[in-house]
Amino acid sequence: MDKLALKAYGKINLGLDVLRKRPDGYHDLKMIMQMVDVYDDIIITKTDRKNEIIVATDKFVLENEKGNLAYMAAKLLFDEFDIHQGIEIKINKRIPIAGGMAGGSSDCATTLMGINEMFDLKLSKEDLMKRGVKLGADVPYCVLGKTAIAEGIGEILTPLPTPPSCYVIIAKPPVSVSTAFVYGNIRPDEITKRPDIDGMAEAIKNGDLYKMSSLLYNVMEDVTVPEYPIIADIKKMMIENGALNSIMSGSGPTVFGIYDNLEKAENTMKLLKKSNLTEQLYLTKFIEN
Repeated sequence: MDKLALKAYGKINLGLDVLRKRPDGYHDLKMIMQMVDVYDDIIITKTDRKNEIIVATDKFVLENEKGNLAYMAAKLLFDEFDIHQGIEIKINKRIPIAGGMAGGSSDCATTLMGINEMFDLKLSKEDLMKRGVKLGADVPYCVLGKTAIAEGIGEILTPLPTPPSCYVIIAKPPVSVSTAFVYGNIRPDEITKRPDIDGMAEAIKNGDLYKMSSLLYNVMEDVTVPEYPIIADIKKMMIENGALNSIMSGSGPTVFGIYDNLEKAENTMKLLKKSNLTEQLYLTKFIEN
């Protein structure tokens, strides 16, 4: 196999709670992660340049990015399995960058899966998840995919069934948020409202879209929204125009809204396009199990 084309799907957090800061500086989390049909293209091609891993952006500017997560994923497996074949990894970005949708982690996870397939390494999904956590907390989930409760730093995963069918608007405002800033300013012991993650998981298992939507909540909004009020403006527009609920994904600033009606979702898309609130906008659905 000389060439492989894959999709790296973005995620949203249906619920996100920050429980405590750990002695190692990370935070213990409890959240429900859901993949959506917004994806980056990952195209891996063998080259005749041995021992060289090249990463190309969607503008096809070749970069030997040693800090790039896709590069790090390939390098990890190449080193472990003593692979000397040259490869080029082209990434066509659609997932908002620095948007709270784990785009880099998904590119990383998809590269791990692609290298495993291309070179017939015979690693199981669990094997790849164990390696992925060395590269990023969201990488194991992005290997697992679909719908899951995530605990610990995000690496302890419990699969869930796909939530009921609905329409999802993804809206990225024209700002970027530093994940380090959000984690550096969140105070878990001062959080007064928390999401009911267990209740949401039960609603998903019961196929109850309306109960699930009523429980959407992200404690990171306590930090991000005061710094970037445009997030609240997008949420307000979604809810006023038919969203069952709307919250920020991850550390932000991407916002999503859940709709049970396509006409309402399409109308909201038109309004958001006319506004100056977004730079990336998608009407999509959940990735199903």
